[in-house]
Amino acid sequence: MNILGIDIGGSGIKAAIVDTTNGTLLTERHRIETPEGAKKEDVRKAIVDVVAFFKWEGAVGCGFPAAINNGTVLTASNIDTEWIGTNIPEYFGDAIKNPIFVLNDADAAAMAEMNFGNGKDKKGVVLLLTVGTGIGSAIFHNNMLIPNLELGQIYMKKGTIGEKYASAHVREVKNLSLKGWAIRFNKYLLLLESYIYPDLIIVGGGISRKFAKFAPHLITKAQIVPALLENNAGIIGAACYASLKSS
Repeated sequence: MNILGIDIGGSGIKAAIVDTTNGTLLTERHRIETPEGAKKEDVRKAIVDVVAFFKWEGAVGCGFPAAINNGTVLTASNIDTEWIGTNIPEYFGDAIKNPIFVLNDADAAAMAEMNFGNGKDKKGVVLLLTVGTGIGSAIFHNNMLIPNLELGQIYMKKGTIGEKYASAHVREVKNLSLKGWAIRFNKYLLLLESYIYPDLIIVGGGISRKFAKFAPHLITKAQIVPALLENNAGIIGAACYASLKSS
């Protein structure tokens, strides 16, 4: 089935038409900037523009940067707080005139990696982290998703949450070298391992393209690998989710 997948991130909204049977993009990825402040009306207009760009009619899958329960936004770490309580399928669906199926953005990326990427056929506990403006997280246990984990919000020393200490955005703001950032990120990983003990950690988001350069500075008990689908994982996973829900 061909589905339009949309990945809403803190800095960019990315989309493509996806063949959900094999996880490949059927079009070039289209990217626009996430409106400053990620306010409701601005983001909805951006989604309307994305759907119009593809001249798309049919089901749409959307990864959204928040915990989602039955389509309703529960958290707002990197988006405007007015989103809390909003039912996304209704709010977006009324504007795009297409059915839209929404899940947490990290859950979407993890779904793609577990089906078509470095999580495929992996048993046990698989932890995926999407590292960008914040840090998204998802866990699969024996191929079953445990949804809406917000491990980027876990506290480290001195009251700083993980994503405010070790995200890719922090690296840019503090002008850290890859090694300097990787040392920070590894401290965050070790903290997670003290709670979760995963068998495999998959690092996704745009930073995953540079995995070979910073991986030597990561020392974890679990095997650690980059997301095979890199920054397309969220698009692919969102489309696959829509395919499952609309079939």
